Amino acid sequence: MSSDDTVRAFPARSIETYSALTPDQADAVLDLLAEAVRADGQQPVSEQGRLQLRNFTASRSDSVEGGGGRRAGAREGVSHLLLTVDGELVGYAQLEDTDPVEAPAAELVVHPVHRGHGHGRALGSALLGASGKRLRVWAHGGHPAARHLAQVLGLTLFRELRQMRRPLTGLELPDPKLPEGVSVRAFVPGKDDTAWLTVNAAAFAHHPEQGSLTQRDLDDRKAESWFDPAGFFLAERSGELVGFHWTKVHAEEQLGEVYVLGVRPGEQGGGLGRSLTTIGLRHLAAQGLPTAMLYVDADNQAAVSVYERLGFTTYETDLMYRTET
Repeated sequence: MSSDDTVRAFPARSIETYSALTPDQADAVLDLLAEAVRADGQQPVSEQGRLQLRNFTASRSDSVEGGGGRRAGAREGVSHLLLTVDGELVGYAQLEDTDPVEAPAAELVVHPVHRGHGHGRALGSALLGASGKRLRVWAHGGHPAARHLAQVLGLTLFRELRQMRRPLTGLELPDPKLPEGVSVRAFVPGKDDTAWLTVNAAAFAHHPEQGSLTQRDLDDRKAESWFDPAGFFLAERSGELVGFHWTKVHAEEQLGEVYVLGVRPGEQGGGLGRSLTTIGLRHLAAQGLPTAMLYVDADNQAAVSVYERLGFTTYETDLMYRTET
């Protein structure tokens, strides 16, 4: 959430809601996001939200060509809100209503040049209306303006997601000590998809975003230019998947990421997670990357403590707000 809350009269302001965007609309939104990144130094929309912009536009072919094709049509439960003034796109919001328990989740952004005119509040009000006043909203970076907008909209803070970082230059970590009978190998696309989705769902049953990933979500990520199965480590015991560490490289920023780290219930507490983390960090360091990053919920004190012992410190924080109902 990156915006403003001052109310002013804009007779030419319009907010339209779409279940899918045309390629031109999606490109315009991506240009808006790029301007916000340049101004704020922070992505205003999550990776999942950006994937849903790029990969699911209304006029694309239904077929997927090779590994990087783009599919057509609406994604169930996802809506795109475009705010225009005199026909110019100045604001965007995405609403995802796919969780059977939690309130719909949203992200929103206003073009930096057009802030301070009430467009953020207008988008927030539209989201409240579309969700029946049952809403969760991300504020990436936790900027003061976004915090204030949340207050104006009547939202309260309930989740804090930390981005932690550590240097990789001169990396010195103890050799990983895998539990007895466990071996590690690289992910094989197509062959390991189902097993990974099953263990991911079990490991993140408490996590509404990560635990609900589907084959379609996995395919989206495999089609991205950053995907490298050599950095996607699977831990097995007797041929069964018991844990994984999926790393990611942000080439432009020269950042390595502990993208997803999971251990199957029943295998936790034996040091597998720490060993997999070490294996992934060594892999990233071997590619000459100077820094590693990861995301972790602030209330997951066990994970935060593990990462702090591995040399990670908090770099910035994303906040999620929600309605009281």
